Amino acid sequence: MTSTRTYGERSESTSSPVTARLFQLMESKKSNLCASVDVRNTKDLLALVDQLGPFICLVKTHIDIIDDFSYEDTIVPLLELSKKHSFMIFEDRKFADIGNTVKNQYTGGVYKIAQWADLTNAHGVTGEGVVKGLKEGASETTAEPRGLLMLAELSSKGSLAYGEYSAKTVEIAKSDKEFVMGFIAQNHMGGADEGFDWVIMTPGVGLDDKGDNLGQQYRTVDEVVSNGTDVIIVGRGLFGKGRDPVVEGKRYQEAGWSAYLKRVGK
Repeated sequence: MTSTRTYGERSESTSSPVTARLFQLMESKKSNLCASVDVRNTKDLLALVDQLGPFICLVKTHIDIIDDFSYEDTIVPLLELSKKHSFMIFEDRKFADIGNTVKNQYTGGVYKIAQWADLTNAHGVTGEGVVKGLKEGASETTAEPRGLLMLAELSSKGSLAYGEYSAKTVEIAKSDKEFVMGFIAQNHMGGADEGFDWVIMTPGVGLDDKGDNLGQQYRTVDEVVSNGTDVIIVGRGLFGKGRDPVVEGKRYQEAGWSAYLKRVGK
C-alpha cells in the first residue's frame, strides 16, 4: 500500500541511516527530484550539477561514461557541489555479480565508488550475496553510511524485470534492513506488514516526452508519485533538446513536491 506518511515522519522510524538522511534533506529542500546527469565529460557534469543543485535531493551518475574521469578532478569537485547545494550522490552502477566480485568493483579500480557515492544499486540476478559483498565493501572503505537500492523493475520496453524476478528481488532486499534502503521500481513494492518502509525511486518520468527510439518509456510525475514513488528520476527532461536546466529543475521540483503533498494529504 502506498505510504501517506510524510518524509519527515518516515525519517524518524527507518532503520536505514541513509534513508533517514535522504528524507530529512528532501523535507528541508522540498524536493523529491533526482537528476540523472548522463554526460560524457567532467566539465559538463559539474556545470549541470551546479545548475541543478538547488532543486534536487539526489544526483545520479554513470561515472564510467566520463571520458576524462579522474578522482581528483571529477569526484572531489562533485563532492564539493554536494555540500554547497545539499544533495546526495547515487552512482547508478547496477552491480550484478557474485559477492566477492561486486565488493572489489565497488571499492577498487579507478572509480572507488564506495568512497564517494552515498548510495548505489544492484540487480537481484546473482542472489543475496550481492548485498553481503557490497555491504562488506562499504564497511571496510568508509565510516560514512552507505545505502543500496535493488533493481526490482525497469522502465525500458521489454524488460525482463517483472513478476517472479521482481518478487525474488524483494526477498533479497529483506535480507538486510539497514543497508538495503529500497528499490528502483515502477510501483510500490509492499513490505509494510513486515516492518519495511522502502524508498521507491522511479526512472522514466517526464512532463513532456513519451519515450525515445531506444525503448525508454515515460510516465507522468503525478502518475508515479500517486502510485508509491518517493523519488522521481529525471534526466533528459532537465537538460536535453536545448532545455534550460534551471527552468526545468524548478519545474520538476515543483511538480514532484506538489504530487507528494497530494499523496500525503497536505
